[in-house]
Amino acid sequence: MTLSLHTYIEEIRKARLEKGWSQKELSKRSGLTQSHVSRIEHGAIDLRLSNLLELSRALDLEVFLVPRSTVPAIKSLLQQLMGKNTTDTSRAYTLDDEENAE
Repeated sequence: MTLSLHTYIEEIRKARLEKGWSQKELSKRSGLTQSHVSRIEHGAIDLRLSNLLELSRALDLEVFLVPRSTVPAIKSLLQQLMGKNTTDTSRAYTLDDEENAE
């Protein structure tokens, strides 16, 4: 199984755009330079865990490691919190999602 960081990077970029923030604004809030944010979003450098955490927290997101067996329950809770009529739990990304896409 190979883990693609592209999915995480895309979620960071998507969350930034949803907030209407420029890369410069995200850099101010995360403590990373704007050029570093840009290189991460463009895949020019490898996304380090510490940077993922800083960017996620600046965007009011949180990164969790949870037992795989709990993922269906977590996705169900997210769906309930986001509204019963939505199926957009895209921020609940799992390795299984990546495997199923292949």
